[in-house]
Amino acid sequence: MAVTLTTPNTLLGTFQPKSDAAKLATNLATVVLGTLVITIAAKINVPVWPVPVTLQSLAIAALAAAFGARIGVATVALYLAQGAMGLPVFATGGGLPYLMGPTGGFLLGFLVMAGIIGFVADRGASAKPMTLFGAMLVGEAVLLALGFAWLLLLSGQAQWIDQTNVLASAWAGAVQPFLVWDVLKMALAALTVTGAWSLLGKKR
Repeated sequence: MAVTLTTPNTLLGTFQPKSDAAKLATNLATVVLGTLVITIAAKINVPVWPVPVTLQSLAIAALAAAFGARIGVATVALYLAQGAMGLPVFATGGGLPYLMGPTGGFLLGFLVMAGIIGFVADRGASAKPMTLFGAMLVGEAVLLALGFAWLLLLSGQAQWIDQTNVLASAWAGAVQPFLVWDVLKMALAALTVTGAWSLLGKKR
């Protein structure tokens, strides 16, 4: 199992030790450290309501591209599990009620985003800036769509949704504030990973 958790096409794959036991230990440590990176990114936020603007999507895009799909999704899954258990890893806290609140669609959407970006990274996108950037934009679009849909599901119970114009209100809360910033974050994440890959490739 340890052999197949990442691929030689990812940054993580270039650092993998030879033995299966060492690979598994490296992968487990990577997942735990990855959750710390996402937590730090969550705390760097602009507290707008109902969904704060954070650096989580930047961190998750970069980690998924660097780790690949399996480790990327596992990292996000552990992060969500930590939050569901009450650890204050999200932007303003933790706990299952937080996970089921206004940001729930985004938090769960991070899993899908990591899977999309990691899938492309496993197939060599780390050496192709535009391909990786395109995959990150697709992952980001899916993330925003899930966040938007989640707010629509909560619309009947939420005071911050304008009940006379639910679609526009949810769009303004879940999508509009993030469009420009998230494109810039995906560009930065793609350039960071492909730049690191280029440097590592010269040394191999």
